[in-house]
Amino acid sequence: MKTAPSASHHVSAWMRLAACLVGFAAAGLMSACAVPAGSKGEEPRTASDQTDADRRASVRMEMAALYFGRGQFNTALDDVKLALSLKPDLREAINLRGLIYAAMGEARLAEESFKRSLQLFPLDPDTLHNYGWLLCQQQRWAEADVQFDLAVAQPNYTAPSRTMMAKGICEARSGRMAEAERSLAKAFEYDPASPAVAVNFAEVLYRNRQYERAQFYIKRVNAQPEYSNAQSLWLALRIERRLGNTRSMDELSQSLRRKYPDSPERQALDDGRFDE
Repeated sequence: MKTAPSASHHVSAWMRLAACLVGFAAAGLMSACAVPAGSKGEEPRTASDQTDADRRASVRMEMAALYFGRGQFNTALDDVKLALSLKPDLREAINLRGLIYAAMGEARLAEESFKRSLQLFPLDPDTLHNYGWLLCQQQRWAEADVQFDLAVAQPNYTAPSRTMMAKGICEARSGRMAEAERSLAKAFEYDPASPAVAVNFAEVLYRNRQYERAQFYIKRVNAQPEYSNAQSLWLALRIERRLGNTRSMDELSQSLRRKYPDSPERQALDDGRFDE
């Protein structure tokens, strides 16, 4: 289908914004990427409980996450390996290793890491989410759905919105637009304040020709300067075009050209490529 590639192109950048794959916590990364401290049923750990190995592994993980966020994957992997040499069963390290391998294009190694994490921590929702997204990247749609559904079903999971958004993105990529709409509606129900959810929901509604509904959600994002970007303005412009609102189109065109003159969206506007 023609819709799936465009949806995946749009969606990937917003995944980087707020639906990043979870499995580790680090200073400087968005709170959406953090995992709950400790495990179910454990007494909370304090500084006095930490061993020297705990502290050293924690430092290595902070560095690894920082390098990973910068795209320095080899350096990040080195730090993860050092953390695992200190704490071989450290869930966050095993997860981050999987994310790094995935970013490096090593899908087999990434899958092995996530499976290892699930052996040690069965039904861990963060690992299920990460594994589901890896499967989605490989177009293993049905297997990805299973992992996403299992993650959301876990009673201790604190980020069901992110996983429902990932599921909706995956469904859109595979051309299952009706299913994508339902999943993103559920993600919005979980977290109506999320700009990433709102943009992806608006994109799917637009592709499902529900232009007035799409307009409602994208306006919520563009009304907040800290979240508005070239993609959200371009989507809003295309929606207004479908609704025949030429004045709004002109305003959005001017804003896109002024704020993002070198963006691919500006080039698409100049070329008149509204329906890609």
